[in-house]
Amino acid sequence: MFIEPNLGGKYAQERVGWIEVICGCMFSGKTEELIRRLNRAIIAKQKVEIFKPVSDTRYHKTAIVSHNENEIRSTPVNFANDILLLAGDCDVVGLDEAQFFDSAIVGVCNTLANSGKRIIVAGLDMDYEGKPFGPMPNLLAVAEFVTKVHAICMQTGELASFSFRLNSNDDQLLLGEKEAYEARSRRAFVNGMKGRSA
Repeated sequence: MFIEPNLGGKYAQERVGWIEVICGCMFSGKTEELIRRLNRAIIAKQKVEIFKPVSDTRYHKTAIVSHNENEIRSTPVNFANDILLLAGDCDVVGLDEAQFFDSAIVGVCNTLANSGKRIIVAGLDMDYEGKPFGPMPNLLAVAEFVTKVHAICMQTGELASFSFRLNSNDDQLLLGEKEAYEARSRRAFVNGMKGRSA
């Protein structure tokens, strides 16, 4: 479990910001962990602003909702740079489904962290082909803290880190749930991809 760092010491009087990234495959608990961290900040009476891409309407138009149906309010945005205008004087910024943001999200997160804010980002690190997804590799590179969460493979029962698409749609961006995706271990993912190309 992620525990917030102690920010005491020589620079305790200066406001320090940082970036945390929670990544993994579908059904691994990324959003659940994001909500847990944001709720801790709210309990600590910190000012929290939460954003998600406007395109993510699977569970709710505005709220971030986990597969376990836990939810937290958020503001949908069209472009990453909109977050700079909307974050205001908050202490903590939460971002869900970061893989769907445009590439400017990396600069936005750096700007916010450099201004003293704690940034908590959740997103898929790989797409349905097992390739790095959108801006996530660059967010992982600039983050101080990275948590990779895993699901359980629906084929083998092993730890899963891949999102296997169950249909033949080859669009990289395809919103879906259990009807469209399955969490898979490397072995099951590779075997499934071989079967697809046969």
